[in-house]
Amino acid sequence: MTTGNDRKTRTALITGASAGIGRELALVFAENGFDLVLVARRKERLEALAQEAQGKFGAKAHILAVDLTDPAAPRQIFDEMARRHIMVDALVNNAGFTVPGYFRDTHWDDQKHLIQVMVTAVAELCHLFGPGMAARGYGRIINVASLAGHLPGAAGGTLYAAAKSFVIKMSESLALENVGKNVHVTALCPGFTYSEFHDVAGNREEMNKLPKFIWMTGDVVARQAYDAVMAGRPVVINGGLNNFIALLARFLPQRLVHALMARNQRNAKAKPRAA
Repeated sequence: MTTGNDRKTRTALITGASAGIGRELALVFAENGFDLVLVARRKERLEALAQEAQGKFGAKAHILAVDLTDPAAPRQIFDEMARRHIMVDALVNNAGFTVPGYFRDTHWDDQKHLIQVMVTAVAELCHLFGPGMAARGYGRIINVASLAGHLPGAAGGTLYAAAKSFVIKMSESLALENVGKNVHVTALCPGFTYSEFHDVAGNREEMNKLPKFIWMTGDVVARQAYDAVMAGRPVVINGGLNNFIALLARFLPQRLVHALMARNQRNAKAKPRAA
């Protein structure tokens, strides 16, 4: 097997690959000649995606049913790749969720899991796989953030925007650290995207009330992400409207921005929890 830039077939590892943007990113990488390592909790969905990627694009797909709320998961993923002699050329940190409700009304275990999946695991997987990419002279990392990471925090889902802001800043730093290494790092910042995200969060009914023109589809977001990381863009905000919103949040007086956020905040009530 050849290494570095001479390798003919590359492999992309995608977390949260069972649905939404992660699923679409897996298909985009497969379409562009990558084999896949699909990581998520729902094995049956990963198997279906693996069959689809192979049937449509001839991509070889490996499946890892892993729960990233487990602090040991990132090292387990890395060690399993070494055990299977799989060289990861592209890493997509897509797994994530939100915890609806005011911070004071939520369970700490839920918040702790959010931090583990969307902050700690993202950083650790970059730390584990990044050095090998730099040493081989090729690597592509997409860290899925959000438009929310560019906006002031809103009531409810308290740690979501904070986690996404962390991902953006970390990705920018990693991109600079890898200049000249042919390792590109991109923070992907989608706005409202059609996926299961809002079903899991329990706010689908509220989201359905929003105008359709603000929504994007997962396949469009995924293709823009792939193009951005291949071009070496450290941050990509999907869609003209979302770019305009981020620009306003950056340049409008902060008191005005915070007032607008308070006025237009979404329903932040937590769903009743079982004891």
